[in-house]
Amino acid sequence: QVKLAESGGGLVQAGGSLRLTCVASGDISNIYPMAWHRQAPGKQRELVATITGGGSRKVVNSVKGRFSVSGENAGDTIYLQMNDLKPEDTAVYYCKSIKMDIWGQGTQVTVSS
Repeated sequence: QVKLAESGGGLVQAGGSLRLTCVASGDISNIYPMAWHRQAPGKQRELVATITGGGSRKVVNSVKGRFSVSGENAGDTIYLQMNDLKPEDTAVYYCKSIKMDIWGQGTQVTVSS
């Protein structure tokens, strides 16, 4: 059974940076592609970034130039580097195995103005 565990969230001032980590445990042979999503209060969960086992990476336009996704050669860990954070980035951030449709429990990111 695969489990995903996010970490690295917290409270940061606008303009600051955070790096989120998602670690997969169990049989990770089919966890890719993977994704980062976020859900702000009162809003729907939205896609932020994706990464494939081959290393192909994409981020959505709203965070392009500020956020980047990375991983360790289709290993058990992916990251979301978030720079120049804005108050509108405040949300719970989740990682997901797209192929297995498995979610982590989420990590809270709060950006103060």
